[in-house]
Amino acid sequence: MTSVLLSDQDAERSTDLLCHELLLRLSGRLPDELIWRLRDWLAAGSRIAVSTTLPRELLRHRVGLTEQECDLLAAAVRDWGASRRALDAVLPVDGPDQPATDFTATPPAIGLAELSMLAVVRGHPGCRELLQTRRAAVVPVGARAARRDQRMVLVRGGERPWLLTGTLQRLLRAHGDRTPIVEVLDAHGEPTDYHRAAVRTATVLWRGPTAAPTRA
Repeated sequence: MTSVLLSDQDAERSTDLLCHELLLRLSGRLPDELIWRLRDWLAAGSRIAVSTTLPRELLRHRVGLTEQECDLLAAAVRDWGASRRALDAVLPVDGPDQPATDFTATPPAIGLAELSMLAVVRGHPGCRELLQTRRAAVVPVGARAARRDQRMVLVRGGERPWLLTGTLQRLLRAHGDRTPIVEVLDAHGEPTDYHRAAVRTATVLWRGPTAAPTRA
C-alpha cells in the first residue's frame, strides 16, 4: 500500500512540474493577472481550477501553442478533468508568440521584499541564484496603450519549483505587487527568449557558493 501511495505522489509531482514548465513558457504571452493566479492554484494543489481555466483562457486570448507546448498541456491537465474538446481547440502555431516587452536593470538596493525573498530562496533546496529586473510591457487600454513598469523576480534552480513560485508570489503580494511576476527556472534547462532577455538585464541578489553565473 505504501509503494502505491508513493507512486501516486510521484505522478502528481510529475504533472505539477509539467504544468509549471508550460506556465513558464506562457509567461508574457498571457496576462499577468491570469498567470499568477494559475501559478497560485498550482502551488495550492487546485488542479481542477487550473485544468478548466487554462485551455479556456488560451482560446479567449487567442494564444497558440507549439506542438511541444500542446503535448505539455495535455500531459499536465488531461487527468485533472480538462475538457478534451477545449484541449483540441487550442490554436496550433509553428513558433511561440513573442511578448512585446522591454527589461531594464534594477538598482542593487535591498529592501524588505528582497530580504524576505532571500530568506526563502536560501532555505529552499536546490536554489542556485536569485535575480531581479524590471519589465515594461505595452498593455492595451481602450484605444491607447499604457506602459507599465513592474518588478520581475527570477530564481535559477529549486526543488518543486511550483511550490517555490507560489511562496514568492504570496510574499510579493504582501509587499504590494498586485500581479507578482516570479519565474523559477530549471538550473540546467534552456530558457525561453523571453527569460533570456530578462536575465541579461537582471541584478543578482544572491548566488549560491557553488553556482556558476547564469548565461543569457
